[in-house]
Amino acid sequence: MVDVLDNKRAATRFRILVQIAERQPAVSQGEIAGEVGVTSQAVSEYIRELVDDGLVEKEGRSRYRVTREGVDWLFRAADDVRRFADHVTGDVLGAMSEDAYIATEDIEEGETVSLTVKDGLLHATPGSEGPATGIATTDAEAGTDVGVTSFEGVMELDPGSVTVLQVPSIRTGGSRAIDAGTVTEACDGADVVVAAGVEAVVACRQAGTDPDVTFAVGEVAADAASHGLAVTAVATTDAVGRVTDALRDADVSYEVLEG
Repeated sequence: MVDVLDNKRAATRFRILVQIAERQPAVSQGEIAGEVGVTSQAVSEYIRELVDDGLVEKEGRSRYRVTREGVDWLFRAADDVRRFADHVTGDVLGAMSEDAYIATEDIEEGETVSLTVKDGLLHATPGSEGPATGIATTDAEAGTDVGVTSFEGVMELDPGSVTVLQVPSIRTGGSRAIDAGTVTEACDGADVVVAAGVEAVVACRQAGTDPDVTFAVGEVAADAASHGLAVTAVATTDAVGRVTDALRDADVSYEVLEG
């Protein structure tokens, strides 16, 4: 994994590759130099290395395009940046903030609590046995909300994933064109089921599943998965692209199944 935050050269390489991706195929080395803060000669050397490494292909004079390998490298490097940002916002700044948790038992203000995620929601339990702890800022009875600050450690949270099941549009048969058993199998075991499009909603209901959400499906699925939940998104072929776009934007793992 490339760490663009520890290595200045990797960081510059990352920024230049991003600039090429944004401007391709017509690439002005002078404009990139101005954006990145290096000389045009340095940009030229970096681009030559990127071409040699197979991350960029040259199509002609001042015409470049990022290769599939280059896109993969960008994703890996961007993931490094995202993890660092998560560390800053979650571990560093999070320790300075106050958040609301659900008290699993009665809690007193000033008490040390262990922090967990259950069913996508934050929970606080008296004691310091967990990998992540905090200090209660309010009194709370079991089942009510409690303020927590002074966070330490990292909460154990396995990232969720999303299964996207395509349902034919009404033009190609709609809900009648997909077997109810296929929908049931895709939804079985999911913590959250969302549906995009009338055909998808009907297909779910015919399979005995009532979707939890039928609007802003991609965004809801991404948010639920980021809280560790397993999500099934049933979507018409016309809506699948909007759903997967939202999942990619949120960097959420997903798979698409044909109905």
